[in-house]
Amino acid sequence: MVNYEPLFASLPHYPRLAGWLAQLPGQVAAALDEGQHGRLPHWRTLLSNLPTITPSQINLQDGVTIGQPDNLSAAERAALESQLRQLHPWRKGPFGLFGLHIDTEWRSDWKWDRLKGGIGDLNGRLVLDVGCGNGYHGWRMAGAGAKLVIGLDPFLLYVAQYQAIRHFVGEAVPAYVLPLGIEALPDGLAAFDTVFSMGVLYHRRSPLDHLLTLREALRPGGELVLETLIIEDSVSQVLVPEGRYAQMRNVWFIPSVPTLLGWLRKCGFVEEKVLDVTPTTIEEQRSTDWMTFKSLPDFLDKADASRTVEGYPAPVRAVVVAKRP
Repeated sequence: MVNYEPLFASLPHYPRLAGWLAQLPGQVAAALDEGQHGRLPHWRTLLSNLPTITPSQINLQDGVTIGQPDNLSAAERAALESQLRQLHPWRKGPFGLFGLHIDTEWRSDWKWDRLKGGIGDLNGRLVLDVGCGNGYHGWRMAGAGAKLVIGLDPFLLYVAQYQAIRHFVGEAVPAYVLPLGIEALPDGLAAFDTVFSMGVLYHRRSPLDHLLTLREALRPGGELVLETLIIEDSVSQVLVPEGRYAQMRNVWFIPSVPTLLGWLRKCGFVEEKVLDVTPTTIEEQRSTDWMTFKSLPDFLDKADASRTVEGYPAPVRAVVVAKRP
């Protein structure tokens, strides 16, 4: 489904990553075995039938915009839209392809705008994006000058969406989404200049173990960029939802900012600081034509939008950065 040979061929040029090469092709092959997902053969066929088009431009700096409307006829654009809609639901984005606007559930560009000015310069850096979804932010990282971006996400639909975008971007941009979870990283890798973990921490049964794994993936002096749900409290508190939170089943721990910073220090990070704290609005996360399932407006109390339908505080997200000493 995805040609990872350019990535495999490049790894020997990065000494800190070269040791992963002995395991990585086998890990990827196992994840893409057709027995792993019943829809995988359909997605493979769909991807193989995407039209071959050379875009007149690719803009990864101001968004993810590929080509211009005049690169396609109206009939070709309609056919492309029909193909891409078969990869529903599209959650992270938005994407622009030859005048076709993929209006995703999340305005992921807004998150990028909130954090890009406060993180270290990505130019020339090796970057890991854990829980990357379809790779939207990876394209933005590449657009910011990253030398190599490796995203991890085991959900194969998102990998298929990534491949659909890569089909038109081409092989020259060094941004990849691997069909793997964070558990696939070798122990003690200490390879990446920057590690992103956005929207993942609250899904982990052991948030401290997750932070320790992120730390081990960073080289000494490398930067962690962490985005997660928080509760607004000036003291060390943790919300442990019973059952669902905003209709999500697998939300384990939602810390206050002081607790989150304390977790980072306990896991050996230094220079931790908060870049942003922003409530999630129904303009930033909502149902669209490209994600027709229920979304945030359905998960908030109709009588009090400051609470979820379960009675918990409505989603607020923080972006923090920290360094591995």
